[in-house]
Amino acid sequence: MFFTGDSSTRKRVDLGGRSSKERDRQKLLEQAQLERKRRLNLRQQNSAALKIQKCFRGRKAVEAERSKMREQFCLTFGKHCQKVDRNCFNSDSGFLQQLLFFFNAHNNGDFVALVEACRLLHRFVQASAGDIIVDLFVGMDYKSKNAIVDNRVKQLAFACLQAVHHNRDQLEDQLLMSSECTSVPAVILLEAVVILTDPKLPWACSVVGYLLRRNIFVLLRDIVVIAKQSTMAQSGNRQLSSLEHVLILIASHIGQQPCTCTNIDPRWSFSSQVLTIPFMWQLFPHLKEVFTTSGMSKHYIHQMALCVHGHVNILPDDLSQEFPGYACLLGNILETAVVALSQLNSSFDMAIDFAVISAFMLEALPPIKSSNRENKGDSSLGVDEMAIDEECVVESMNGDLEQQIISAIDSRLLQQLVNVLSRGTSLSGSPEDGLENKEVEAVGAICAFLHVTFSTLPQQIMTVLAYRTELVPMLWNFMKCCHENQQWPSLSGPTAHLSGDGPGWLLPLAVFCPVYKHMLMIVDNEEFYEQEKPLSLKDIRGLIVILKQVLWQLLWVIPMKSPNAVKSSTILSAIRRNSVDFIQERVSIVTSELLAQLQDWNNRRQFTSPNVFHAQDAVDEVFISQALTENTRAYDILRQAPFLVPFTSRVKIFTSQLVAARQRNGPQAVFTQHRFRIRRDRLFEDAFNQLSALTEEDLRGVIRVTFVNELGVEEAGIDGGGIFKDFMENITRAAFDVQYGLFKETADHLLYPNPGSVLIHEQHLQFFHFLGSILGKAMFEGILVDIPFATFFLSKLKQKYNYLNDLPSLDPELYRHLIFLKHYEGDISELELYFVIVNNEYGEQTEEELLPGGKDIRVTNENVITFIHLIANHRLNFQIRQQSSHFMRGFQQLMQKNWIEMLSEHELQLLISGSLEGMDFEDLRCHTNYAGGYHNEHYVIEMFWEVLKNFSLENQKKFLKFVTGCSRGPLLGFKHLEPVICIQRAASDDSEDALDRLPTSATCMNLLKLPPYRSKEQLEMKLLYAINADAGFDLS
Repeated sequence: MFFTGDSSTRKRVDLGGRSSKERDRQKLLEQAQLERKRRLNLRQQNSAALKIQKCFRGRKAVEAERSKMREQFCLTFGKHCQKVDRNCFNSDSGFLQQLLFFFNAHNNGDFVALVEACRLLHRFVQASAGDIIVDLFVGMDYKSKNAIVDNRVKQLAFACLQAVHHNRDQLEDQLLMSSECTSVPAVILLEAVVILTDPKLPWACSVVGYLLRRNIFVLLRDIVVIAKQSTMAQSGNRQLSSLEHVLILIASHIGQQPCTCTNIDPRWSFSSQVLTIPFMWQLFPHLKEVFTTSGMSKHYIHQMALCVHGHVNILPDDLSQEFPGYACLLGNILETAVVALSQLNSSFDMAIDFAVISAFMLEALPPIKSSNRENKGDSSLGVDEMAIDEECVVESMNGDLEQQIISAIDSRLLQQLVNVLSRGTSLSGSPEDGLENKEVEAVGAICAFLHVTFSTLPQQIMTVLAYRTELVPMLWNFMKCCHENQQWPSLSGPTAHLSGDGPGWLLPLAVFCPVYKHMLMIVDNEEFYEQEKPLSLKDIRGLIVILKQVLWQLLWVIPMKSPNAVKSSTILSAIRRNSVDFIQERVSIVTSELLAQLQDWNNRRQFTSPNVFHAQDAVDEVFISQALTENTRAYDILRQAPFLVPFTSRVKIFTSQLVAARQRNGPQAVFTQHRFRIRRDRLFEDAFNQLSALTEEDLRGVIRVTFVNELGVEEAGIDGGGIFKDFMENITRAAFDVQYGLFKETADHLLYPNPGSVLIHEQHLQFFHFLGSILGKAMFEGILVDIPFATFFLSKLKQKYNYLNDLPSLDPELYRHLIFLKHYEGDISELELYFVIVNNEYGEQTEEELLPGGKDIRVTNENVITFIHLIANHRLNFQIRQQSSHFMRGFQQLMQKNWIEMLSEHELQLLISGSLEGMDFEDLRCHTNYAGGYHNEHYVIEMFWEVLKNFSLENQKKFLKFVTGCSRGPLLGFKHLEPVICIQRAASDDSEDALDRLPTSATCMNLLKLPPYRSKEQLEMKLLYAINADAGFDLS
């Protein structure tokens, strides 16, 4: 502004390295681009405005022409079509041409005109016979004018349905009326469609194809939804309605020969639009019949299967949260499946398609409220499942819809499905040339369907699958063939619908194991062992090998995060239910349950070596040490599949657990000793009154006993453990004696609770609790007691359920009678049996109903299986439920549940009473101590071992009982007997008086007092006399 005195000008320097020319060029380019976009937007706006104006002007002109045509139509033909004759429908007449040009469903006058036109059509058709419909529209020259006629007929048919659709709310009560009600608009319009779409007419295919291209099922869906709300729908009047007739004609046209209709988008098809309406068949029973018998079901099921394979969602929006579209579709498809699969035209491919879409939709179902799981172990949720369920909370669907789905999956459906699939394969027998794709596809489809069914719906279907289908042999032949060929085909394709790539044995075992397990609960001993049904014993031996390998693979090689996490699948999302991880968890559970059941059958009557059940990899010491630590694979295997671990290894683990438990109580034992005075002549009463007051912690501690003889004087001796052991032997001998009335004997002299114990002892339940704790204390302290329990009672200690095959051990005669009934070929109702059972305890007879109202329910050929198992349940479970429950509670005060669960009933008896096998002579000699001057090389000891070695097995058992109080040796050998057997010299000299004495024993200390006999004969004679006198301790 003012001169500063400096004549030079400063240069401006761009620190970005660009000159001002470059900066100006970039700015210019940006401005040019913006200007170009602005001009483009302006052109597009102008173009759009022109198109809108053009469309508006066109529409306005059309509406004006329609209005003119409407006025001209009313002048020419009358507002109510009163100025027409039968020639009005002819192609040369302008009647239909004008009406269809200006018709607008929103216009009330147009609706009236269309109704009157259809009324005329109906009247002209009724007044004539033969091919009058074609004559009405074209006369005798159809071929030359077919294009014009077809166009008018299909537009007329569509206009009728469009009119009904637009006015459906006003016509609600007319929509379900029959064709006889020809005076109401809805029937008139719908009957016109029926007339125009008659399959016998030459334009039928053209008309139906046009309607399908106009998405006619979308309109029909809206009409049917309104019709369901009408009073006629509630009244139950199920005559063939005009609406139902229209649905039949249009839906059944697809797939018929000769049909030239193009395939339409499945989204607008009959299956997606109409079959997703809830309870369709209640509204349209005639349509249901046509759907199942005419081949319609085959076409639409295949259409849906293609969409499932392509993962395409074709379903419309749900009518409400209570009625999901896929659930309604599933219910309608299932309801017709039995009849559809029983048709002669039903094929293997149709059964595959049905299984695929049913599995797909079952997976998507929300939780079934009415699901009542048969497996009681399936009632608790794993942590992972609970987390999933919290993330995806789904409202339950309508109860009636649930019931429709549950009721549809019945015995007839399962029989038809399995039979159709098995007929289409060679799996009904053993395939000789390996497996074809057909077999793999069939197994994948049926297993996917049943797996999802097991996870979603109640388990009443198990009996049907086990006894009324060939599913078990079919799946076994498949698995057997795969195992022999060492090649398992993948079943994770679209047929099986698995999310993930799982091994080929996964799905078959997920279905086979629960069904075969259920079958083993019902089958009797004769069928299993003698008739070898449904699988031969040879096949069962092969099955055990497969199951063992699979289970070891799942639990040890590829263990899950939590093997016991999946106890229920009723609340799982669809993504979870068909995932490989979830199926692996389910298979590990059902496989271990089936193997445990097969082991029970093998224990009942051996058909294979017990070692077959063992996984040899589990025998090392590392596994045993891991099994004692929680959250290890070995620990989980021991809890879920203990039979994989050899029994001797489990005994070591059990013994280690007992030792650890006793050591935990060791520091307090010195200060918490409980001493009791027990009168020998009041042994049980004193023991019960004093010991039953002890807490669980007290029972785990040290208990000392002082005996009082008949004179009221305390017996000499200090209890260092020996007197307590003698007390335990005496109390168990007295309390478990059948004469005391708490227990009864089977025919094999095995003990079980007396069902009538309440008639003898008022405090019988408290007595059972006490005896349970006494038995638990004996096992806790490692004291063997010679009490042979019945297997079905030992099952109660494991909280297991007894079945028909356990009945022979309790009542062989009743079992034979029940088996006679099971195989009775005549009319069982003639035997006059009812669902009642008569109990006879000590001469007092009582009658109990096996079912509510059982005295009025006669046993028939249909319900005899139920009757048989209710009888077995009553005798094996119900009668002794209270006694067993109290005994178990007392027993578990000292014996933890997880300790007992790793043992079978047979193995539990061995831990209670010792080994049933012959005495290991060398083991006994190596682990025997000597006292009073005896030693291993003393001549009396040498004679003793020679005599004992030559004893019979029976006498050797009597010797053990004489010395230790139990006729069986310790399971892990005499090294683990506490205390170790000791032989003590019974006399200080070898006088005649001393040599005339008998050997005596102190069983509480496992002590044998043996006089120094001079000859082997004398020693043998004296020892035999002593061990057969049953007075070992009393002689000391």
